[in-house]
Amino acid sequence: MNTRVDAWFGKGAVSPLQVVENIAFTDSSLVPIWHKVLAGERLGLEDGLRLLETNDLCALGRMADYVKSQVLDHQDRVFFVLNRQVNATNICVLTCSFCDFAKKPGDPGAYEMSMEDILDHVTDEIREVHMTGGHHPDWTFEHYEDIVRTIHETYPHTQVKAFTAAEIDYFYKRWKIPPEESLARFKAAGLQSMPGGGSEVFSDRVRKELFPGKNTAGRWLEIHRIAHNMGIPSNATLLYGHIETFQERVEHMLMLRELQDETGGFLAFIPLEYQVGDTHLVPRQASAIDDLKTIAAARLILDNFPHIKAYWIMIGEETASIALNFGASDLDGTIGKERIAHAAKAASPIGLARDRMVNLIRDAGKVAVERDALYNVVQVYEN
Repeated sequence: MNTRVDAWFGKGAVSPLQVVENIAFTDSSLVPIWHKVLAGERLGLEDGLRLLETNDLCALGRMADYVKSQVLDHQDRVFFVLNRQVNATNICVLTCSFCDFAKKPGDPGAYEMSMEDILDHVTDEIREVHMTGGHHPDWTFEHYEDIVRTIHETYPHTQVKAFTAAEIDYFYKRWKIPPEESLARFKAAGLQSMPGGGSEVFSDRVRKELFPGKNTAGRWLEIHRIAHNMGIPSNATLLYGHIETFQERVEHMLMLRELQDETGGFLAFIPLEYQVGDTHLVPRQASAIDDLKTIAAARLILDNFPHIKAYWIMIGEETASIALNFGASDLDGTIGKERIAHAAKAASPIGLARDRMVNLIRDAGKVAVERDALYNVVQVYEN
């Protein structure tokens, strides 16, 4: 039942309020989308654009939180993992316009981690090692295998999540090792899942301008399809807040949704806010409002993804905590010595401890659930 409450904003108000099934709307164009959500109908491109364009942030958040809590049955639970991000080298053959992380051999700040350095990032209580890095021109494929195998054999209870589709594609270009073979070898060495990086935004226009040497959208999707069919689950990402349009953001999500319909192999979607750093593709990074809109829109569009992450390392603790009421059901993890976002001068502190993660989740009125890399529950922290 719809109710019009014109006096909600007081004398002189210009935006009447429409209450529909327990949500108050100041933007009436969201009401048909809410009806679709309630009816279990899928959202399309125009719906997604409306979600990103609206100024009715409260209603948008309520819709997304409803889907997370009720439709996907997460209720008030929010997940996190004790993990370490290992960026084994920043030496890279690519020159992507948006990247402050990559260096060429001999550049100031270029580094290569030894095996001892890598193992120093891991302890017995760490549940997940998240490993990505530059496309190194000289490391052998066997060296990458050895890294995975050594982590797995040294810490057998720690799950290894490693190598983006962009890296898997590079291994093919460098050594002509097909994704089916490289993934099979990594899986045999101890790989259990893949991160979602390297997708950036699925737009040929943006790719040509910002990262022409990286894999195409089709190649990224193909590699994740191969991984899923081999029993290797993965995440998916979107880099937003640079030169992409709202339409390109939504089209990116719809392409991911289509592949998830086919394989069911994605664990989570992670919107990654572009960090201005020294590249200055735009004058300033996305606002907290844009962060919340993107997370909420993703939750509503990606109806077949189990989780949407609020990646605190890029959007900051406060915005991430608020996002837990805008459709996000995962805060990622304790990260540790993460380098890529901080190379772009991300302001968030490095290495949130377990109790800080729990408190961020509790501050949002949610129940913290510690997980492993594959979303098996380790411990529930009741409020």
